Amino acid sequence: MLMRLSHGQAVAVMVLVPLLWSIAGVVTRQISQAHSFEVTFWRSFFTALSLLVILPLWQGPAVFRRMPWAQMAFWGSGVCWSIMFTAFMLALLLTSVANVLVTLALGPLLTALVARIFTGQRIVLRTWLAIAIAGLGVAWMFSSQLQFGQSSALLGSLVALCVPIAAAFNWTVVQRSQSHGQTIDLVPAVLLGAVISSLLTLPLAFPLRASAADITWLALLGLFQLAIPCSLSVICARILKAPEISLLALLEIIFGILWAWLGANEVPSAQVLYGGSMVLLALIANELWGWRERAQIDSAQLFKPRV
Repeated sequence: MLMRLSHGQAVAVMVLVPLLWSIAGVVTRQISQAHSFEVTFWRSFFTALSLLVILPLWQGPAVFRRMPWAQMAFWGSGVCWSIMFTAFMLALLLTSVANVLVTLALGPLLTALVARIFTGQRIVLRTWLAIAIAGLGVAWMFSSQLQFGQSSALLGSLVALCVPIAAAFNWTVVQRSQSHGQTIDLVPAVLLGAVISSLLTLPLAFPLRASAADITWLALLGLFQLAIPCSLSVICARILKAPEISLLALLEIIFGILWAWLGANEVPSAQVLYGGSMVLLALIANELWGWRERAQIDSAQLFKPRV
């Protein structure tokens, strides 16, 4: 059924996706004994384990034979996913959920910058303005952490910054490979990233101290916060336009801050709320403006007289 979603069903599923993504912060706050790299290892391990079950059920048992092991772009995408998985969990353990989510929201704008540098894609004026406003919002958030001597929070925000940077390189690698006639199935690339993250963090995870409750929480993250929503987002991407997905994905910030506020009593600071609002408004305005421009172009082409 999920392979033949209507537009309305795809929108509903794409609302569910950031809702699932957003549980990471509040669930991480329930972990009592596992330390930083151990938390990262277990989440990546359970993500890989979940995808090893989901992929054959979804794409058939031949999915592993079809994985493009010889393509450098596939490995590049997998490495980017591994950086995203590792940095995200480490950042959550160093700073607030709100700090991490606001920093992650820079992803679309950083992707535009990376694509401009490495593929020569033109950046329109509205996106430059959005980048500037979002940059000011994040700078405001970072400066407040320096002002109040919150070194751990600042370090966590800088670690979190690795996630949108890696995501920007990831999408650029995928787009570049597609322009050269190669195709990368993003879900197997997610599996590769989870495996790499597990292998890299396992030596740093010792001694393992996670309790049974900790492992249960981390298994929940691996399955419901990564494996399932990542698979669903790929299905939605076949139906929804990029601006729709970008806007709906921003719900993760709102959901995540609310979860942490209600479930872990983690109240975001005023500086994070102000800086985060600037980032969100810049992103929403950029996407809506772009959406309107594309609609006008499509409408003009539709009613263009034929000769």
